[in-house]
Amino acid sequence: MPISQTLSALADKNRRRIIDLLKKKDRSVGEMGDKLPITGPTLSHHLDTLKRAGLVSSRREGQQIIYSLNLSSIEEAAEKIMDILDQKK
Repeated sequence: MPISQTLSALADKNRRRIIDLLKKKDRSVGEMGDKLPITGPTLSHHLDTLKRAGLVSSRREGQQIIYSLNLSSIEEAAEKIMDILDQKK
C-alpha cells in the first residue's frame, strides 16, 4: 500500500479514533457508533477509507460486520516512516 494512502487515511481525527477503538478489541459498526460522535453513514465512510488503505479488515458474523485492526499494515507504514526519517540523518 502506498504510504501516501496510509497517511491520508490517518489524517482524519475520526479515523484515528476508530483505530484507537479497534486497538482494544474487534468491534461491530454498532459498537463503534455508540462510542463515537459521528453518524452511521459517516462512520461507514471512514471505515471504508480505512479498509481501502489496508488499515482495517472486516468479517461477517451472522447479521453483523466485525472490524479489526490490520496490525501488519500499520507496522509496515511505521517502518516506511522510520525509513524516511533515517534517510534524513
